[in-house]
Amino acid sequence: MRPKAVIIGPPGSGKTTVGGALAERLGVALRDTDADVEAAAGKPIGEIFIDDGEDRFRELERAAVAAALAEHEGVVSLGGGAILAAETQELLAGHTVVYLRVGLPEAIKRVGLNSARPLLVLNPRSQMRKLLEERLPIYERLGTVGVDTDGRDPADIVEEIVKALEAA
Repeated sequence: MRPKAVIIGPPGSGKTTVGGALAERLGVALRDTDADVEAAAGKPIGEIFIDDGEDRFRELERAAVAAALAEHEGVVSLGGGAILAAETQELLAGHTVVYLRVGLPEAIKRVGLNSARPLLVLNPRSQMRKLLEERLPIYERLGTVGVDTDGRDPADIVEEIVKALEAA
């Protein structure tokens, strides 16, 4: 049992939107590991960060990713920072990993500067720049399919991904 595709990318890249549209196009279910983390913790991610800390969140996230990769045959969407864990990077080997690329201005526009995202609370623009600098090399290395999302309609992005999946 393997996912048809695993979606990765920074905040604002469209993982949830594109993942949902891709799953619909392929006739399968979307499994969002952020939603799995919230279900396991019984509270939103922001509250996990506040109440339990980032380490606890990352622990729950690693478990959610491992379970999704082992159990789900549809499309799996990972949280933006899930790829930071070495265990997750190892688990992604051999999967079809779709990296959704987004530029800083577009990501900020999509996420918004008044974001409820815990890692972007203080100075969102600066924090987003830092996240991108830290994570881009990992996204690039892990992605077996890379798709630019800036200024594009989700349906067009999905069509590009479907063509890449069919060619693989």
